[in-house]
Amino acid sequence: MAIVLALVLVAVGSVLFHLVSPWWWTPIASNWGYIDDTLIVTFWITGAVFVAVVLFMAYCVFRFRHKPGQRAHYEPENKRLEWWLTVVTGVGVAAMLAPGLVVWNQFVTVPEDATDVEIVGQQWQWSYRLPGPDGRLGKSDTRNITPENPLGLSKDDPNAQDDVVIEGAELRLPLGKPVKALLRSIDVLHDFYVPEFRAKMDLVPGQISYFWLTPTRTGTFEVLCAELCGVGHPQMRGTVVVETEVAYQNWLKEQSQRTFARLNAPEK
Repeated sequence: MAIVLALVLVAVGSVLFHLVSPWWWTPIASNWGYIDDTLIVTFWITGAVFVAVVLFMAYCVFRFRHKPGQRAHYEPENKRLEWWLTVVTGVGVAAMLAPGLVVWNQFVTVPEDATDVEIVGQQWQWSYRLPGPDGRLGKSDTRNITPENPLGLSKDDPNAQDDVVIEGAELRLPLGKPVKALLRSIDVLHDFYVPEFRAKMDLVPGQISYFWLTPTRTGTFEVLCAELCGVGHPQMRGTVVVETEVAYQNWLKEQSQRTFARLNAPEK
């Protein structure tokens, strides 16, 4: 009976903890409420299965407890039960995967009016590149990286000349405007993660990954690296500032000294 009570308390306590504890994530600051909805669906499905399994175990322990004169019945297989378990498990897994696949498709289907922003990870800081007046980012290559060209932009690409380079500083985004984040690493694996955006993605050396989001409220939000990238991993942090369109455009004009052409201009 002690084991039965313990199992019941585990099931009931888990449900109560989920309902009354303040473990819920931070308020959302982008259009990706779909991520929260998908997690909640997963919690409900896995939670229901967890409670059902634990309570079934408690029932079995109570119903088939040892009694004098009784012997256990040996049944090596039950094809009917196995088919039921296979079908129910398959339906449950599909129910968890389907919403995620739908959301993933939305996550990587970028609106045509989204603005490109490059996010570059390196041990152990975040750097960013914004398009200039031409609205286009120039080409880049890790073989071009030098102390004067930390992001490896191509000096021969005219689209790169007006790109705004922000090394180890904060990233600013306009409120209510879709942004396509182009993610690139110049050394090891990193992961760009802003909890309030519900958006994260790995930065893999040698390739460019991406996602998109639309900031929905102003504020300053912390950038974290969610992939172990060396001894300085805990200190690989940054900030994203979401502000109104007017404030963002004013800030962008102030970055004229940070264009790639200005940073690589010969000293006089």
